Amino acid sequence: MDVKRYFRGPVIWVVLAVVAVLAVMQLVSSAGGPKSVDTSVVLDAIQKNQVVSAKVIGGSGSSVEVKLDPSSTIAQAQGSDNLKATYLNDQQGDRIAKLLEDSQTAGHLSKGYNVSLAKQNAFVGILITLLPFVLIALVFLFLMNQMQGGGSRVMNFGKSKAKLVSKDTPKTTFADVAGVDEAVEELQEVKEFLEAPAKFQAIGAKIPKGVLLYGPPGTGKTLLARAVAGEAGVPFFSISGSDFVEMFVGVGASRVRDLFEQAKANAPAIVFVDEIDAVGRHRGAGLGGGHDEREQTLNQLLVEMDGFDVKGGVILIAATNRPDILDPALLRPGRFDRQIAVEAPDLNGRKHILEVHAKGKPLTPEVDLDSLAKRTPGFTGADLANVLNEAALLTARADRKLIDNNALDEAVDRVVAGPQKRTRLMSDKEKKVTAYHEGGHALVAHAMPNLDPVHKVTILSRGRALGYTMVLPEEDKYSTTRNE
Repeated sequence: MDVKRYFRGPVIWVVLAVVAVLAVMQLVSSAGGPKSVDTSVVLDAIQKNQVVSAKVIGGSGSSVEVKLDPSSTIAQAQGSDNLKATYLNDQQGDRIAKLLEDSQTAGHLSKGYNVSLAKQNAFVGILITLLPFVLIALVFLFLMNQMQGGGSRVMNFGKSKAKLVSKDTPKTTFADVAGVDEAVEELQEVKEFLEAPAKFQAIGAKIPKGVLLYGPPGTGKTLLARAVAGEAGVPFFSISGSDFVEMFVGVGASRVRDLFEQAKANAPAIVFVDEIDAVGRHRGAGLGGGHDEREQTLNQLLVEMDGFDVKGGVILIAATNRPDILDPALLRPGRFDRQIAVEAPDLNGRKHILEVHAKGKPLTPEVDLDSLAKRTPGFTGADLANVLNEAALLTARADRKLIDNNALDEAVDRVVAGPQKRTRLMSDKEKKVTAYHEGGHALVAHAMPNLDPVHKVTILSRGRALGYTMVLPEEDKYSTTRNE
C-alpha cells in the first residue's frame, strides 16, 4: 500500500478538518462549564438535600445541572459546587424530576429548578453548519490543484503528454552514435538547418518537414533523434505514439494540436514520436472504420504536418519497426520527406559500437574487440551494449576487477541462448543423446562446402535448449546462393 499517496490526497485534509472542528467544539463546551460527574453523584446530592438549584435539560444530550451548597460535603468532595450529569433514557429523567419536585416541596431547593430543551452554543452551531461547506471547499481546491498538474490530471485529457528534455539532461551527440554512419550523415542536414536555416533558404532549398527512422528494434533510432537535438541545442519533445490515444473520443486529436502548439512556441524545436505505428497505422484496417479515435488522431497529425511553416523551425522525427503498415498519406513527400533505414550494423559498425560501450569498463589486455565483433553477426547496438553489460556483471559477481575473454564469451552465450541452467540435472543417457544430436549438426556443417564454419558445440543447457551448435560466418553476408 502506498501510504504517501494517501497523505498527498484529499483524505488527510478532510480528516484534519474534522479533528480540528471537534477539538474546537470540545474546548468551547468545556470552557467555564459545570463539572461533569456520574449521575449517581447528582442523585445523591438531591436525596441529601444539598442542592440549591437545578436545571433539567431535555432533548438531544439530556442532562441535569445542579448548584450545590458550597459548604456541603458533596461540593467539597467534588471540588466544585456546579455539577452536571447526563442521563440516557426517559425513566432516569422522570426519576430525577420526581426527586427535584419532592425536594422543592420540602423546601430544600431555595432557588427552585426548571426544565428546558437543550440550547446549542451559537459558535458551535455555526461551526457545525459550516463544516459540510468547508469539506466541499477542500475537495474542490484539491481537484483544482490536480487539474493544473499536466496531461494526466482531471479535465486535462487533451493536453499533450510529450516530455521536454531539460537543458540539465546530459546531451547525446553524434559521437555517441556508432554503426549507422549513413543515417548520421542524413541527419547532419537536419542539425545544420536548425543551426543555420538561412543557408538553405538562400538557395531555395526546403528542409524535410519530417524524418522517418525505420528498422529493427535496438538499432538506435531513438538515440539518433536525441543526438540531433543534442547537436543542434534545441528543445526536444519526446512522446510515444500510444500516448496520443485514449478511451475518450477526441483526446488524441487534441493532444496532437497541443503538442505542435508547444513545439511552435519553442521553435526551433524537434518533435520525436516513438513507435508512430501505434497512431499512424493504415486507415480503414481497424474494426472501427473511419470514425475510431485512432484514425481521428492520425487525421489531425496529417493536418498539422501539412500546416508546418517552412520557416517555423519545427522538425518531426518519428521511429517505427513496422513501416509497411503506416498510412500512405503519412509517407508521401511533404510530410515524411526523408525515410532513413536504421539497420543492424556491419562488422566495422559493431566494432565501433563495442568501443563506445567499452568506455569506462576495464578490460584485460587480451580482449580483442575485433574478434568479438566477428562473433556477433546480426547483433544490434542494443544487443552489443547488453553483451558488455552482462560481461561486467559476471566479472563483478566473481569479485574480479577486469573483464576478460571468458566473461565476454559467457555474455555472448547469455544474450544468444539465455543463462545456463546449472540446476537442470540430465541423466547420462540424455547427455549422450544430446551429444550425438549436436555432434551431428557440427559434422554436417563442417562437411558441407557452402556452410559457415563451426564456432562452438556444447551440451550445456541454456534457456529452452539442451545444447546448441554455433555456426558463424567469417564475414558479413547480405545475400545467399541457392546452395547456401
